[in-house]
Amino acid sequence: MKLDDVKKLQHKKYRAQFGYYLVEGEHLVLELHKAAKTQPALAKTTLYITEDYQHWAQQLDPGFNLVTVSKKQMSQLSDTKTPQGIVACVPLPNLVDKKATNWQGERCIYLHEIQDPGNLGTILRTLAWFGHFRLLLSANSVDPFNPKVVRSSMGAIFHVPFELDVELGDLAKRFNKFAYLDMQGDAINTAQFTDYDCYLFGNEARGVPRDALSAFKADAFTIKGSGKIDSLNLASAVNICVYQLSV
Repeated sequence: MKLDDVKKLQHKKYRAQFGYYLVEGEHLVLELHKAAKTQPALAKTTLYITEDYQHWAQQLDPGFNLVTVSKKQMSQLSDTKTPQGIVACVPLPNLVDKKATNWQGERCIYLHEIQDPGNLGTILRTLAWFGHFRLLLSANSVDPFNPKVVRSSMGAIFHVPFELDVELGDLAKRFNKFAYLDMQGDAINTAQFTDYDCYLFGNEARGVPRDALSAFKADAFTIKGSGKIDSLNLASAVNICVYQLSV
């Protein structure tokens, strides 16, 4: 891929057009390298480095295709104000073939039209920490390959199975029992909270559409708090629920 095309991968339409996304920084590239040992498609990554990173990058085994660029070129590839000097051009995963199947032993977390890149990155990080979770993202959600999501996931994006553009109305074809959060629901630290196929979380401002909750006959649960504030940050709420499902 030409360097001018690699620069365009900061934008979603070009990621879709070329089939690649960008990963930046030493920590994320090390996580990518770890994941590539079990995911062969990731081994097709091209690593753009400055001279300062040549020796470091050459020690990676299996190695990625290495391209040395100037610091000026690196600043054009980078999404940060102070580039470390290492950017990976990573093939987008083939997510189409992974849809509409439930994997044994996985719990499913569904996010409806989530918008904040930091929230999605944090949720990915939590799901990767606990393991055995599959993430389902609706259409009109933030792109998980957005540089801000990738960066805030701290490499978790390589380790969490997820699906894109999963329609809310199609969930009934795959799952029988749904749970969601509501201030009037039962406490999540009850035994029945663990007895669901799919856990629904909505947009940061609007939540999950009420008509869908009624159609699914979804059960409401709540995270008990002090009552001093009205709501939790979405990522915090998901993280607490995932912890409760993992203990």
